[in-house]
Amino acid sequence: MNLSPEASVKGSVSVGPWLTIAALLALADQALKWLVQDLMPYGQSIPLTSFFNWVHVWNTGAAFSLLADAGGWQRYFFIVLALTVSVALILMLRKPLPRLEAMGYSLILGGAVGNVADRIIRGYVVDYLDFHWYDWHWPAFNLADVGICLGAVLLLVTTFRDARSTKVSTSR
Repeated sequence: MNLSPEASVKGSVSVGPWLTIAALLALADQALKWLVQDLMPYGQSIPLTSFFNWVHVWNTGAAFSLLADAGGWQRYFFIVLALTVSVALILMLRKPLPRLEAMGYSLILGGAVGNVADRIIRGYVVDYLDFHWYDWHWPAFNLADVGICLGAVLLLVTTFRDARSTKVSTSR
């Protein structure tokens, strides 16, 4: 089995499919946010299971509402940051990459675009997924956040896999 970096890149494809995945994620996220905004009053929570609620909340900050009460400047900071990261991810996706790594970048890109669209259009990010255990609630999040987290996990997997394969090939 050839574990060389060249072999893992050989399975990569053009940028088109990866940008399509990112766009579909961002569009699905925006569609769900539109439904939440249109059908639910702000603050409403609909229990669906013993551990999950469909909610309508807003986040003016970043993950876990970081900087949510910073006075408004954070909106523009997060817009610039997300647009910068999005451009960097598009440039990364233009290079030959292993499929798992390209998928990770694609999911992060789709999530970043989904959330930056909210910041530009609404001034805040709409969150609608609320998981909880008894009275302890995980901060509400959205499909874009799921894409960002799954993309980060895929990048970690590729990093550890690459480190392991490098270790195996250098020990021979």
